[in-house]
Amino acid sequence: MAESVRFKGTGVAMITPFQNDGEVDFDRLAIHTERLIDRGISYLVVLGTTAETPTLSSSEKKDVIRCIQEASGGRVPLMLGVGGFDTKAVIGAVKQLDFRDIHGLLSVSPYYNKPSQEGIYQHYAAIASVTELPLMLYNVPGRTGSNISAETVLRLATDFSGTIIGVKEASGNLEQVMDIVQNRPAGFLVVSGDDALTLPMIAAGGDGAISVIGNAYPALTSLLVAASLDGSYEKARELHYSLFPMIKAIFKEGNPTGVKAAMEVQGWIENMVRLPLIPATSELQREIAQLDQTLH
Repeated sequence: MAESVRFKGTGVAMITPFQNDGEVDFDRLAIHTERLIDRGISYLVVLGTTAETPTLSSSEKKDVIRCIQEASGGRVPLMLGVGGFDTKAVIGAVKQLDFRDIHGLLSVSPYYNKPSQEGIYQHYAAIASVTELPLMLYNVPGRTGSNISAETVLRLATDFSGTIIGVKEASGNLEQVMDIVQNRPAGFLVVSGDDALTLPMIAAGGDGAISVIGNAYPALTSLLVAASLDGSYEKARELHYSLFPMIKAIFKEGNPTGVKAAMEVQGWIENMVRLPLIPATSELQREIAQLDQTLH
């Protein structure tokens, strides 16, 4: 499972910057890529849900991938989001995309149709059968409407050892996380998908995070994850509680609405999202601006 080592540490689920006219701001995307790498991010997650991927056209998705590939220049691994609620369509996307310079896949559990645990298993088994790239499961019941149980995660980890290399866990259920950590096969990664729970998940035996707040505060997020993985818990707690108020704030009006507002405060991007999302309210923008002052 040597491939899994690439995705231990701090990943960032990258936002997609938009111009005031709503078009993708590729200049800002390239700058953002450079900024994340420069501030210690271990790997980049491209076209995850934080990227507002459902609102991007097929050509925009290809251009976003190309932009990040060129800007990153192979300096850090890239993990590509390929999830969906239609297994056949996901498999088609996996087969059609150009995976040069892509080092792994992140696939969210099917949303809306709420499959059974056996259906979830068969969905991931079908994806794993058509790719040689490392595949990470993504469990986020708050968005998908269904949970990937610990039993299903462990079954997939065992049956597809070497292909399914880990799970991004955002269920908020630490007991479930600990069940996976305790019983996982060697080398299987358990990665936090919830910024507020990164420290406790790593303390329980997790392997890092795929972060949203890392878009706005990559250096602090990288330091938090590194300190947690090193067992330097006094330092990790200090970093966690410095970020904790901002973590709560950026999710008040949804993702990536809040983190984009924080990035606008810092002057990195325009506070633009695509419908059905709307920009942060003036009240939240003021709160985020005040909290940002405490993080410098």
